Amino acid sequence: MTSDLTAAPGDWHTPAELTPFQGGETFRGTDAGTVLEFWRYAMPDLRTNTTRGLLAEFLVHRAVGAVRRNAEWESFDVLAPDGLRIEVKTSAYLQSWGQRRLSEIRFSRLRGRTWTPEDGDAAEQSYNADVYVFALHTARTHADYDPLDISQWDFHVASRALVEATGQASLGLASVRRLCGEPGGYEQLPERIRASAPPCHSGQGTEVSTPVV
Repeated sequence: MTSDLTAAPGDWHTPAELTPFQGGETFRGTDAGTVLEFWRYAMPDLRTNTTRGLLAEFLVHRAVGAVRRNAEWESFDVLAPDGLRIEVKTSAYLQSWGQRRLSEIRFSRLRGRTWTPEDGDAAEQSYNADVYVFALHTARTHADYDPLDISQWDFHVASRALVEATGQASLGLASVRRLCGEPGGYEQLPERIRASAPPCHSGQGTEVSTPVV
């Protein structure tokens, strides 16, 4: 007899297709408010590590014209329209708490185990994206830090082949610069991502002349 908590062989508890919320929807059966109010509660500060990482993913998502956000269990962050898999790594000098000194710039978790509902975790860690974007927020004082000013971001871009050749799970800023050269701004992102893509993806699906935020 099959447990109520376990799908029968061959069956899956498959979620319905996502319909994105617009923000004005209200929570039923309570006066807790709207989805927009929840969003304001959940991420009021774009400087926190988690939210800043999501912001960097959003910028790359828009730069390549991605259609939808990846599921959080995917082994990479952004899927371009042509199937190019992009991993976004984020670092910053300033945090949302008091500091005696600026943070060391380091980009970690460059490789990891893939996961699928059918098979669970892969046995070995691997590099799972075609292109890696290293996004650095460059503000060095809180007086200057403006989370809405996209010009405060530097973007380094490297192919999977270059990142994989290091054999490293994390890289400091000096190593990233040796790997990628000088950083670019948001306007250069589509071109730099396209240039770092494997031959089967180069010039396809990332033709965004002017990124829109």
